[in-house]
Amino acid sequence: MNKLDVMNNSFNIKPFAPNLGAIITNVDLSNDINDAELKVIRDAFHKYQVLFFQNQSEILPENHIKFGKYFGDLHIHPAAPKMKNYPEIFEIHTNKNSKISNGAEDFHSDVSCDMEPPLGTMLQLHILPECGGDTMFANMYMAYESLSKPMQKFLSGLRAFHESEHFYKGRYNKIDENIKYPSALHPVVRTHPVTKKKALYVNRFFTTQIEGLSQHESKLILNYLFEHCEKTDFQIRYRWKQNDMAFWDNRCTLHKAIWDYFPNERKGRRVTIKGDKPF
Repeated sequence: MNKLDVMNNSFNIKPFAPNLGAIITNVDLSNDINDAELKVIRDAFHKYQVLFFQNQSEILPENHIKFGKYFGDLHIHPAAPKMKNYPEIFEIHTNKNSKISNGAEDFHSDVSCDMEPPLGTMLQLHILPECGGDTMFANMYMAYESLSKPMQKFLSGLRAFHESEHFYKGRYNKIDENIKYPSALHPVVRTHPVTKKKALYVNRFFTTQIEGLSQHESKLILNYLFEHCEKTDFQIRYRWKQNDMAFWDNRCTLHKAIWDYFPNERKGRRVTIKGDKPF
């Protein structure tokens, strides 16, 4: 357990599992974060890939936005409805009237279809079902590192198309008919800009075709990679408590929300931080 003492206060960082994730306690995200605390959180984020801030109160939208901005400019979702007066906030809400979940029921990296996909996402859940509604995360460094050397070499020069119209169109209510659905071409293996480690960068939601391969070849390779990325060896499963905040790195993880609680309610808010073009 790592313990940081700042200004006579302390917060603790404890690994969640051997493969990824850490739990942080004794920090109040509704208050300002000083530079020393911010450095430790940022370092832990890069080390553990997803952080779970526990024992929180419900964070007001303006404070949620402020916390997100410590890590960069905020991303506006291209298709999902925005919170009134807070366009940076994507509201997560599923209940007995939902015909589909919020769209996270397969492993994915948020909005990988953007030319500059998000750096990370911060989600706080305020209403939870009595049981269920867990979120799974997968370590894409491990997914890449576990491949054979010949396969790593083969994938290293490939790029894949990430598209969104097939997924977003008709999925959310009251979407502007004039919306332009983003699409992009990204490396199949990307290098994290901070850690310099390599990670697989494909996902079932958005990755549709590998550049230069026939449709049949591409489908075979992508289906293999999707299944490989989703191996249990790379995964954790997080069981939420009310007002927990999760902060995950979209550049080196995939995640999946499990919709096993219908018709019960699950509700929260998230902000997403802008990232850079993958390389």
